[in-house]
Amino acid sequence: MNEFSTIRLPTEKMLARIEGPIGWITFNNPSRRNAVSVEMWEAIPTILDRFESDPQVRVVVLHGAGEAAFIAGADISQFEQARSSADGNAHYDTITERASRRLSECSKPTIAMIHGWCIGGGVGIAVCCDLRIAADNAKFGIPAVRLGVGYGHKGVRKLMELVGPSFTKEIFFTARHFSADEAREMGLVNRVLPAIELEAYVRGYCATIADNAPITIDALKRTVGELLKGPDGDLALSDRLVRACFESQDYIEGRRAFMEKRRPVFRGM
Repeated sequence: MNEFSTIRLPTEKMLARIEGPIGWITFNNPSRRNAVSVEMWEAIPTILDRFESDPQVRVVVLHGAGEAAFIAGADISQFEQARSSADGNAHYDTITERASRRLSECSKPTIAMIHGWCIGGGVGIAVCCDLRIAADNAKFGIPAVRLGVGYGHKGVRKLMELVGPSFTKEIFFTARHFSADEAREMGLVNRVLPAIELEAYVRGYCATIADNAPITIDALKRTVGELLKGPDGDLALSDRLVRACFESQDYIEGRRAFMEKRRPVFRGM
């Protein structure tokens, strides 16, 4: 395991490491159920920049430290200082939107490995990932109406793309906690596993992804992103990405491995 000893993160409440093909991001604030502070939000793009520049990393996994939570929301204790004015709110929104955008646009597949509480900003971070795999003890909710805070359209859209408008309204209007099984039924999470099996399952899932052609995965991820834009989507970009796949060394390797009945070794080029 290669620890990120050379990266100076702005806070010890965020950890990053590379283990084989997996880039791990740990929200390391267990005393506050991994509530995300301003400096934690600011660390996300820094970590992703490093992961994206490393060809060894094929998939990124986000998880929370400790046993209690994935992320139990934003660190509300900072709101009085950070979000008590129009300027403060604008600055805070800039920081969180940049982190969310970088996560959504990460060139590597991203997985939220969710156990325990996944509340408010935790849900916001999870929906920015490509996949969400949850333990059966996970609890989801967005308590915005209990705090009187506004929720930006970008975050609402991300959630609505997964669960649809009706469930989006239910999640916001009630502010109640939803079980992992309810979240799966809504389409909020892809899989639900017994808590004791969660990490092993995610590691196996990552191994499966890492064995596949990164250039094809990138093309598919970006194509889905363009299709979600509706009429504004750049379908010509998708066509260019498809052509790049067929012109790649990975395509040569893939078809030769198939004919030779062996496991392909993809290099992302």
